[in-house]
Amino acid sequence: MTDQDRQAMLQAIGVRDVEELFSDIPPRARLDRPLALPAALSEAELYRHMRELAGRNADLERYPCFLGAGAYDHLIPSVVRHVVSLPEFYTAYTPYQAEVSQGTLQAIFEFQSLICQLTGMEVANASMYDGASAAAEAALMATAITGRKHVVVSGAVHPEYRAVMATYLANQEVALTTVPWQQGRTDLQALADALQAPGGVAAVVLQHPNFFGVLEEMEQAAELAHRAGGLAVAVVDPISLGVLRPPGDYGADIAVGEGQALGNPVSFGGPYLGFFACRKEFMRRMPGRIVGLARDVEGRRAFALVLQTREQHIRRERATSNICTNQGLNALAAAVYLACLGRQGLREVAEACLLKAHYLYDRLLELPGVEAPWQAPFFKEFVVRVGRPAGQLMQALWRRFGIIGGLPLGRFEPALEQGVLWCVTEARTRQEMDRLVQALGQLLGEG
Repeated sequence: MTDQDRQAMLQAIGVRDVEELFSDIPPRARLDRPLALPAALSEAELYRHMRELAGRNADLERYPCFLGAGAYDHLIPSVVRHVVSLPEFYTAYTPYQAEVSQGTLQAIFEFQSLICQLTGMEVANASMYDGASAAAEAALMATAITGRKHVVVSGAVHPEYRAVMATYLANQEVALTTVPWQQGRTDLQALADALQAPGGVAAVVLQHPNFFGVLEEMEQAAELAHRAGGLAVAVVDPISLGVLRPPGDYGADIAVGEGQALGNPVSFGGPYLGFFACRKEFMRRMPGRIVGLARDVEGRRAFALVLQTREQHIRRERATSNICTNQGLNALAAAVYLACLGRQGLREVAEACLLKAHYLYDRLLELPGVEAPWQAPFFKEFVVRVGRPAGQLMQALWRRFGIIGGLPLGRFEPALEQGVLWCVTEARTRQEMDRLVQALGQLLGEG
């Protein structure tokens, strides 16, 4: 704007200058000096500055990463970025006038359909923020279905997922009981005991593979939940479903998880997307959006939002959830990823993760002082003890060798102060794993 433009606007609203606009703010609340900001930069200078700042980040294309615990460095086919970058998708936020947004609705419908195929469930939704909030929403949904105010969760579920669940449920006056784990997996006897609580239990929540990467005994856990009159909630890694049984096959009533691994980059922790699927009889209690397929008067396919349960669409007191976001672009990336890989491609990715993880596990156990805390089947993540405080060792691995190591577990589990959770996806090469083993061996040898 020019000075003339500014003066015209000031005149139109009846004030002399910009300072008069702030006359209602007491002087003591005003900043009496210029903002502590550097001088303005030209476009070229600013671009170079931002590139320099970005260069300080641990770029996963330059540094091998063995971190996991909910955020995974998988290979993403180039077609995913191409499709999600199309302006008709990239610039869209949320379909408030839904039926005129047929492309957006179809994308969500395809995502839902693929999630159903992946999980073996009958109905799926869209618009979950992430895996943690999807798990919390599943627990709330179970309380609404059963009319009970008690949820049981395994201590082998991701601790941050459990923290989000605790926050959600506390505000709804729902009790949350955590059952212990033994040898890396849920203690089923402790679970059975917890289900004897007075008043009954609404849901049992287990993660498979769990936070430690271990495969849980999901069928037995689901049977215990059903015998107690509750629902079985499975928190799953979608990539693992390329080789593991889907939740629908082992008795889960609700299946949720984090969809970042499906075509979405790690992106420093977000934005991500949760997925949420359940049995057909429970779909009227599902949070978020559900897109349905119908036919118009001319017999053509038409997509529409159905069973609208969001508080933006119906009376607040009747809403099943207050989730307001869309996450549609992330869901589109997941749909393109799954459609691109297909059933066989997903299986090959999962098998590569499985085989590479076991290769690194065996190599690490060859190092002096490294040992396995338990013997249990795992998928792409596993825990080993390194014989030293794990946090210091992982910092040295990064500083000296440029390798992003595993997750030190001491801050989550004091008994695992020397434990590290390692993750190996199909993106890691044998050379990277061998280099990690060599570097770790050198650090351990230095004492």
